[in-house]
Amino acid sequence: MTTHQLPSLADRPGPAADTGRTRSAERPRTTMAARRHRAFYMFTSPWIIGFTLLTIAPMAFALWLSFTTYDGISPHWHYVGLGNYRELAGDSQTWNALGRAGLFAVVSVPLSIVAGLALAVLVNRPIKGRGLFRTLLYLPAVVPPVGAGIAFKNLFDQNSGAVNGVWTFFGFDAIGWLADPYARYVLVMTVLWAAGNVMIISLAGLQDVPRELHEAARLDGASAWRTFRSITVPLLSPVLLFQTVTGVIASVQTIMPMLLAPVPGTSGLTTIPQSDYTYMIHVFSEYFALGRYGYASALLWVLFVLILVATGLIFRFTSGVVFYNVDPEANP
Repeated sequence: MTTHQLPSLADRPGPAADTGRTRSAERPRTTMAARRHRAFYMFTSPWIIGFTLLTIAPMAFALWLSFTTYDGISPHWHYVGLGNYRELAGDSQTWNALGRAGLFAVVSVPLSIVAGLALAVLVNRPIKGRGLFRTLLYLPAVVPPVGAGIAFKNLFDQNSGAVNGVWTFFGFDAIGWLADPYARYVLVMTVLWAAGNVMIISLAGLQDVPRELHEAARLDGASAWRTFRSITVPLLSPVLLFQTVTGVIASVQTIMPMLLAPVPGTSGLTTIPQSDYTYMIHVFSEYFALGRYGYASALLWVLFVLILVATGLIFRFTSGVVFYNVDPEANP
C-alpha cells in the first residue's frame, strides 16, 4: 500500500523566515521609491521655489493689502476689514469694466479658436512648403505684446496709419479706428493676429487623430465636412477645452493693447476709449493713477475668484462633450 506522509510542523517555514524574505523584498522597493521621491523634488524644486516666491507670496501680500487703505507711499495706513470689498460691490464703474472684459472674452475666445483651428487644418494638408507656412503663421504669436500694440497703433492711426491710407485712396473718409466705437474691433483684431499660438496647439491635436478613422469614414461614404464634424472635432475636444479655459483667463487679463493705443483727448492728454476700459485697465488706474493699493488689490482678488468660478463652470458644462482617449482619472 502506498502511503503519503504529511509534512510536520517543524518542516514548515517559520514566521521568522517569512518575515525575513518579506523585509528583504520590500527594502529595495522602499529604497527605489525614496530615490524617485528625492529625484522628483530635486528637479521640481526650482519651480516650487519660484512659484512660492513669485506667485504665492505676492498673492498673500495682495490679500493683506485688500483689507487696508495702503497707498504704496505713505507709512500711515489703516485696516478697514471688508471695507474695500463693500465699496467694490457698489461701484458701478467696476462692474461695467468687468462686463466689457467678459464681452471681450465671449467674442475673442471663440474667434481665436476657430481661426487657429482653420489655419491648423490648412497647414496640416500634404502641400509643398507647409513648414514655411507654419512658421510664417506662427511668427505673430511670438511678437511681444508691446511691439504688437505699437504696430497696431501705427497701422490704425487716423492721420498717418496705413489702414486709413488705403481707405482714403478709394475715396472714403478717414476713420478714427482707435476711438469709440471702432476701438473694440481693433482690439479683437490684435487677438486674431496672434492666432498662430492656437494654430500650433490645434495642429498637434490634429496629428494625434488616428488616420484609420478618417479612412473608415471615407470608405463609408462620409463627406469631408461630416468626417471633420463627427470624428476630428470630438477627438480634439480636450484640446479645444484647454484653449477655451486658457483663452478666457488670458482675455480677461488683457491690458497691454489698451494701454498702448490711447487716443488724443482734451488739454493735450490721452484717454482710453470707453469700449476699451476693461477690468484690468480699471485695476491699473486704481493702482498707479489713484494710488489706492488696497482697493486695487481687492479688485484683483475678486477677479481671481471669478476666474476660478468661470473655469469650474466651463468644466461642468463641457463634461458631456469632451472625450478623452484615456480616462483622465485613471491611474497610470
